[in-house]
Order: sequence, then structure tokens, then C-alpha cells
Amino acid sequence: MRHIAEILLKTNAVKLSINPPFTWTSGIKSPCYCDNRILISFPEYRDQIVKSFIEMINSLEVKIDVIAGTATAGIPWASFIAMEMNLPMVFVRSKPKEHGTKKQIEGVIEDGQNVLIIEDLISTGKSSIVAVNAVKLESGGNVIGVMAIMDWQMQIAQDNFKNANTNYWTLANFSELIPLAVEKDYIQKQDQDIILSFKNDPQAWDKNLKN
Repeated sequence: MRHIAEILLKTNAVKLSINPPFTWTSGIKSPCYCDNRILISFPEYRDQIVKSFIEMINSLEVKIDVIAGTATAGIPWASFIAMEMNLPMVFVRSKPKEHGTKKQIEGVIEDGQNVLIIEDLISTGKSSIVAVNAVKLESGGNVIGVMAIMDWQMQIAQDNFKNANTNYWTLANFSELIPLAVEKDYIQKQDQDIILSFKNDPQAWDKNLKN
């Protein structure tokens, strides 16, 4: 969705830079960095994103029983969506608690209920699949899929979701955001192809850049 990509740029939730590139937690050198936590501080844009989420959910034509947010960045979006749709909400930890009940899911999912997992960002998809497996194993819920604000469109994410037999949908993606960034003068036209090439080989992108 073009208007969601524009919100990401306007709020500086997405930052773009070739020289110097950003270093992700994984060590990958990238021309882009996304922090969707920023978005919750902008009520007008926040409402537009929630509305877009709900429109996409309704387009699935599947009854959703529970909205699940991934810890931590997916939790506020799951909360907003669940409130607007008057649905139960849970959140999924990255790993089970080491004390008490040792649960990974906080909240109630009944066996067989249809669960939609909300993320803020899809990069490799690994954290999403952790959440999917937790819902299936701990609650017996039926995971309809994962929905997120932004997708870097990495092949590894597509492979991970395919291997987990899980659908995913996003409001914005890398391929539509970068041309928009050129159009809106966030980056130079000559940098567009260099930045877009990142999704083809993230691990080697900075090495190819030096060549």
C-alpha cells in the first residue's frame, strides 16, 4: 500500500543510507533500517495503519477469533486491532518464561480457534515462525497466518514461511517503498538500483557494493 510506505518515510520509521550502511543485529550490512515502534507516537498515522490492517483482515474472508501480537513490537498493533474489532487478544513471547507457568503465550486461546499473528516487520521470518509454532503447540490454535506492516522481501523469509506452511501478508514492502523514496526525494535516483539489490543477496550486499 503506497500510503503506508509513505507514512514509514514521513515518520522516519524507515531510514535509508548507502554510505555508511546500517548494521543489523545479525551483523548484516544494509542500506535500510526500520523501527516501526516509532509509529505508535503518531496518532493520525497510527489510525491509518490500524484501518489498513483491518481492511486487509476483512479481505481474507476468514473468521478470526483471536489477535496475537509478537513481543514486543507486535503487541501494540495487536492491541489496537483487537480493540477496534472487539476480538480477544494475546501476546507471544520470543521464548517461554523460565519461571512460574513457563508459558510462552499470555492470554487465552481455545483449542481450534483461528488466530492471526501480528508483527511489525518481516525480515527473515524466523521470529514469526517461532510465534506460529508456539500458538500451535501451546494452545492448539489454528494459525491463519502472519500479518505485518513492512516486508523486506528476502528470499529466506519466503522459504521459512513456505517450510512452515504459513501464509503472510504485509501492508508495505521493500519494492514499493524504494521507488517512492526516490519520488519523494528521500534518496537519489542513481541509488535506487543499488538499494533494491539488497533483497537479492543481503549477506553479500555490502561486499558487492565495494566491488
